Amino acid sequence: MYTTADFKRGLVILLDGAPCALLDVSQHTPTARGANTLVKTKYRNLLTGQVLEKTFKAGEKVEEADFEKRKGQFLYASSDEEGTFMDLESYDQYELGPEIYGPVKGYLLEGMEVVLGLFQGQVVSVEPPMTVELTITETPPVLKNATATAQTKEATLETGLVLQVPPYLEPGDRIKVDTREGRFVSRA
Repeated sequence: MYTTADFKRGLVILLDGAPCALLDVSQHTPTARGANTLVKTKYRNLLTGQVLEKTFKAGEKVEEADFEKRKGQFLYASSDEEGTFMDLESYDQYELGPEIYGPVKGYLLEGMEVVLGLFQGQVVSVEPPMTVELTITETPPVLKNATATAQTKEATLETGLVLQVPPYLEPGDRIKVDTREGRFVSRA
């Protein structure tokens, strides 16, 4: 059992029978004397992917989820909608559908290590590394003197991911991409 004092970003708790990862935790005291402190949370339901908010009273208890993080590896994309992953501890293979594989497929190359989130023995989440190095396959040429301010252009990466990059990058360049925000970080 966890109390609201244990709440921190990344903690996985059980709410309404589903594992939920806390994304944001903040305390609010409605009175000047500190009585009735409330703990506001923003969390992601790991079964449905929904991001929700809930307020708890200070000291309230919540169940710990039967959730485990394990090292895994992305093996291959079996289709546009499904990917195959392997648990690096037990060597079990999991075929994951669009709910879990879809949000991360643009960041994954075959053989890449990931973190698999298991709830009651079933994979419910896949976390790619915080940054990945990918190659640009397609991007339009830069427009000279098009603007006086910083400009960006669209680039398609080797995984099919499309994002905004600085105008000096060309096809064949390797770049670092932030997987949490889906944005260009730097040249690799």
